[in-house]
Amino acid sequence: MHSDATKGCMQEIAAGVAVFPTLIANAYFVGDAASWVLVDACKPGNERGIRSAAEVHFGPGAKPRAIVLTHGHFDHAGSAGPLADLWQVPIYCHELELPFLTGKKHYPPFNFSSPGFFTKLARFFPTSTVDLGTRVRPFDGSPIGGWRMLDTPGHTPGQVAFFREEGRVLLAGDAVTTMDLDSFFATITKRKQVCRPPVPATHDWPTARESVRRLATLRPSVIAAGHGAPMSDAADGLQQLADNFAIPAVA
Repeated sequence: MHSDATKGCMQEIAAGVAVFPTLIANAYFVGDAASWVLVDACKPGNERGIRSAAEVHFGPGAKPRAIVLTHGHFDHAGSAGPLADLWQVPIYCHELELPFLTGKKHYPPFNFSSPGFFTKLARFFPTSTVDLGTRVRPFDGSPIGGWRMLDTPGHTPGQVAFFREEGRVLLAGDAVTTMDLDSFFATITKRKQVCRPPVPATHDWPTARESVRRLATLRPSVIAAGHGAPMSDAADGLQQLADNFAIPAVA
């Protein structure tokens, strides 16, 4: 049995794309019951919820071909290890993220000097991420059939996004957000707006800006980001962000 709460949290946002939202970050189911992948895995402790949601969406015993990470921060990779063990599937990430996800390197510490709601909230988040050991491997081409993989560094060295021409759908990871994390009101209400990456955890702002500018040229209709509710008719908002990208004074 799956609870109505589990059913209610799932939403199909485009053909073959459903969002699993949590309080902190989103995961996405991409594909159909015959062949699908999990894109991102939220923070640790979400494995049961993600598994239940997958079975509600695809049917009992559903498991993906793979788990795909847009980058390695704990709120995107946290439940990937337990899910990979449960489903016996590989985890993929960009080769530049591998050292962070295998305990060989650490991400830079968060920068708390910039004002903003999320910067205050991030003080309670771990700066380390999970060690996935031998379960994680580098991408070998795009792991999602029919989707183009895009290098979008800046937030992290190996941050990637995925774009599908059909429906012009962008899975953005943290290259952009669809809520203003600097604003308490916008975060609480989850008001939809295309915004820059999370401030305290982004360490190469000029590169992050260039990644946003490249994504804007795609003119995506749907933006499904790691933080915030997925947005439709989003191309103009992304272009506005690209044209007016503000690098924080801390950078």
